Amino acid sequence: MSETPVDADEVRHVADLARIDLDDEAVDQFAVQFADILSYFDALDDVPEVDPEADLVNVMRDDEVRDGLTQAEALENAPEAEDGYFKGPSVS
Repeated sequence: MSETPVDADEVRHVADLARIDLDDEAVDQFAVQFADILSYFDALDDVPEVDPEADLVNVMRDDEVRDGLTQAEALENAPEAEDGYFKGPSVS
């Protein structure tokens, strides 16, 4: 196995943060896998930059103002409402 830029202590630290128990064999496996992942990021440095296309235009339609539901209509099918608002379960 070659020297990896990620050592066993770093793998154990990440595993502790994720609350995962790893044996020594798994730590070694993850060190190699993390090194592979980091090398993929290094490969991004080789991707050439491109100039953005200056002639892009918005092809979306303009917003149209339309009449919406009244408050009473919006609450009409609500399972529960209170003082003109939707009422939901308490969150603690």
